[in-house]
Order: sequence, then structure tokens, then C-alpha cells
Amino acid sequence: MIELPARPALLPPSVAVRTSYLVGEQADMIHREESTDWLREASLDFESFVAQRVGVRERWGVPSELLWYAADEFYLGSLVIRHELTDDEGGGHIGYHVVYPWRRQGHATRMLRDALLLCHDLGIERALLTVAPDNTASLAVVAHNGGVPDGLNHEGELRFWIDTAPA
Repeated sequence: MIELPARPALLPPSVAVRTSYLVGEQADMIHREESTDWLREASLDFESFVAQRVGVRERWGVPSELLWYAADEFYLGSLVIRHELTDDEGGGHIGYHVVYPWRRQGHATRMLRDALLLCHDLGIERALLTVAPDNTASLAVVAHNGGVPDGLNHEGELRFWIDTAPA
């Protein structure tokens, strides 16, 4: 396993992780057998790509913030915090992913824990997360962070609520 130079943290998107972002996302997309076409544009003008992702922006019809999980120049994954739920509560407050090379090392569990604290700072007392029933890795991440089951959403995903107050 690669020893990271620092503890990873949730940070605003940054050009400092250009190479590891592009390589990590490419490896992840290939692993999932999905198109990597979108990475071409990102690789040609990474500064603009990053600039379009920084700050609170309206996504899915609600204010949302994209953060990257990184340690120095190492990009490990990304996370979105929706500051409000969508009308259908489809995606919940938090969505996250760890790129393929960094999976199964506890990063998603720590990412979610850190995101819950950010949600608390935003005034969100309980965060809603939704998980596909067959996503055993994400189900474990939610369980490790205290997720309380709350049935299914309209898309057939499992719903979980997690208190955001610091432990």
C-alpha cells in the first residue's frame, strides 16, 4: 500500500492534484467499464475544469458543494454535499466515491465522517444518504458512521439517516 505524505482531507477542487485526479478517475471509469471521454476535456484545460467545480453551486436544483478527498498531490475521491434535500429526496445530502486505486482502505468511511461534521456546521442535524441495495461497500461505510435505515426511496435505493453532531 502507498504511504500518503499527509492525512487525506476534504478540500475544494484544486489544480494541485491534476495528474492523480486524471489518472485516478480514468482508472475508476475503466474499472467500471464506463466512458472516459469526459476526461479528455478536463486534461486539456484542467484549470477551467476545476474552476467550474469550486464553491457552492446549484446542482440537482439545490445548493451543493463538491469537495475532493486528497493528501498533498494525491487525489483519492470526491464528495458532494447538498445543502438542502431535493424535492424527491432522491440522492440525500451526501454522495461520495473513492477512485478505484484507493478503494478498500477506509477512505470512504473517513470521508463520510468528515462530511457529516461539515453538514453539522451547515445546520443539517441529520443527513440523509441513499445507497443501492447491492453496494455492499457503501452499506458498510454508512453502518460504520451510524446510519439508521429508513426504507426505500422512489428509485429503489435504501435510505439512511445519520446524526451529524460530533461524537
